[in-house]
Amino acid sequence: MANFVLVHGAWHGGWCWQRVTSLLQQQGHRVHAVTLTGLGERAHLLSPAITLDTHIDDVISAIEVEELHDVVLAVHSYAGMIGTAVADRLGKHLKHLVYVDAVVPKPGESWSSTQSAAVQQQRLSAAQASTRFSFPPPDPEVFGLQDADHAWVKRRQTPHPGNTYQAPLDFDVHRVAAIPRTFVNCTQPALGTIEPSRLRVKDAKFWDGAWLPNSAIVEIKTGHDPMISEPAALTKILLDCAA
Repeated sequence: MANFVLVHGAWHGGWCWQRVTSLLQQQGHRVHAVTLTGLGERAHLLSPAITLDTHIDDVISAIEVEELHDVVLAVHSYAGMIGTAVADRLGKHLKHLVYVDAVVPKPGESWSSTQSAAVQQQRLSAAQASTRFSFPPPDPEVFGLQDADHAWVKRRQTPHPGNTYQAPLDFDVHRVAAIPRTFVNCTQPALGTIEPSRLRVKDAKFWDGAWLPNSAIVEIKTGHDPMISEPAALTKILLDCAA
C-alpha cells in the first residue's frame, strides 16, 4: 500500500482528483486529496489573510496529522509552489514529488514570476476589484476541457486567493533535488503559463545543475487538467512513481 497526497491548482479543490482517487483506492492505496484554504468546499474561508504559507501549511498539516511517510506528493499547476516548499521543509516524509503540469520555481520566485506582465496585471487588477482580494477562474476551455467535463469544472471552480500570487518562496534546491521528481508535461493543448517550467525541467543548468539528476519527464497528450481528461494515464504515472 502506498500513500498518495494530491494537491490541486488554482481555482480547483480536492474534488478535481475524484477520478484518480477512485482508481488509486481501487488498488488498495491510501489517498488524501487536500483542499486548500479558501477553495473548493472551503471557499467560505476565502479572505485576504490567505497566503502561500497558508496553503503550504494545509499540506504539511495533512501529512503530519495523518502520520504519512513515503508519500507520493502530486501537485498540480499553482501547487508546484506548494510541493517545492513541502519537499524543502518536510522532505523526510516524501518518496516522490510529481509536478503535474505545474510551476517549478527558482528560489526567491513567486507564482507570478514566470508569467507575463499582462497576465500579472490582469490578475492583480481583478483581485483589487474583488471584495475578498481574489481573482476569478478562467473558462475551462483553456484547460482543453469540453462538453460534460467542461461543465463539471466550470460550475465547481471558485475564485483564488490573491495574496498567494506574488508571495516569494525561499528554499534549498539541494534539499528538494534529493527527492525523486517527475514532471508531467500536458501537451494537447499546452497551457501557456506553464511553458517556462516545461523549459526549465529540460535545462541542465536549472537549479545550478541540481534539477536534472534524479528527475524525469513524462508526457500526456491532453490538456492542463489530466486528472479529469486522462485520469487513467495520470494514475499509471503516479503508481510508477510509488513503485
